[in-house]
Amino acid sequence: MNVDAIRDGIVIDHITAGRAMTLYRLLGLEGLDVPVAMITGAVSGRLGRKDIIKIDADIPIDFNVIGYVDPGATVNLIRDGELREKKQIQMPEKLVNVIACRNPRCITGTEQEIDQIFFLADREKKEYRCAYCETKAAVI
Repeated sequence: MNVDAIRDGIVIDHITAGRAMTLYRLLGLEGLDVPVAMITGAVSGRLGRKDIIKIDADIPIDFNVIGYVDPGATVNLIRDGELREKKQIQMPEKLVNVIACRNPRCITGTEQEIDQIFFLADREKKEYRCAYCETKAAVI
């Protein structure tokens, strides 16, 4: 398989195998009018298997989404064909409008203009809770 190098863009690397499509959807990459390559099941010395997403454009990216879906992934920023910055992604303390509360009685279900806010309740369990009703977020 041949995936061309990118000149200016972003490479999300070391994604746990099978999670690239979730990232693709939550980052809204399907709405872009630029080349996006998704490689799944690539061989990795560190992970065994991994997924990779390459975005051939310099776009803003929500690192909190990546940290929520797959803390430990890396983001490589490419400029003029060179690696300019490599970021190690961690779990964010707070998520805003990334996921929705599943509690039908939560205020976010009736008040549409309210932001969906979740806070990190337990780092070890990777557990997030709604800031309004404290319902646990669905596991990805």
